[in-house]
Amino acid sequence: MFENIFDLGSIIIADIVLSGDNALIIGMAAAGLAPELRKKAILYGMVVAAVLRIVFAIIATKLLGIPGLLLVGALLLYWVCWTLYKEIKAHTDERAAEAMALSEDPEAGYTGAPRRTLGQALLSITIADVSMSLDNVLAVAAIADGDTNMLIFGLGLAIVLMAFAATLIMKLLTRYPWISWLGLVVLVYVASEMLYRGIFDDTNGILAFLRASGIG
Repeated sequence: MFENIFDLGSIIIADIVLSGDNALIIGMAAAGLAPELRKKAILYGMVVAAVLRIVFAIIATKLLGIPGLLLVGALLLYWVCWTLYKEIKAHTDERAAEAMALSEDPEAGYTGAPRRTLGQALLSITIADVSMSLDNVLAVAAIADGDTNMLIFGLGLAIVLMAFAATLIMKLLTRYPWISWLGLVVLVYVASEMLYRGIFDDTNGILAFLRASGIG
């Protein structure tokens, strides 16, 4: 029971601390729209992000069950940790909070007649999100460890929080940087555990794969 609660909490905090880039992209895209379209762009943009992450994470969870790929996933997750560390140092959450606040202010950003449609804004958000989903997908798939229900619930809850309180969350991360550092610690722990299993696990570890192949 405690392990399930820990894993679920890890998924939520990982998704939130890794959402800075996503919030920045959505905020900037929404700020370029006419004020009456911005709230829809933010909400729909978060929905798009949620769907993409759930689909990609389910696929990644299945792939991590293939012998050898768990080790590769662990190394990629260490890369995610390094990326998150650089984002924390670069104050990405602060920039995201400013972008979200700008997009929600009807007197700021672009205030003229609509120069692009909501669909065009969502398309740019989707394209950016596809290219930026790897960090979230790897992190939550690794934590869920094959539990699809936990994966969907954890991601869904985190994205709901972002959809309805993105600006508040970005401000909290800016005001309390220790939350982001806690998320980084969680990801390093998950990556280390994943690396160990990627080498020594009796089912999906690289050593088991080598023994089964008659190499080890």
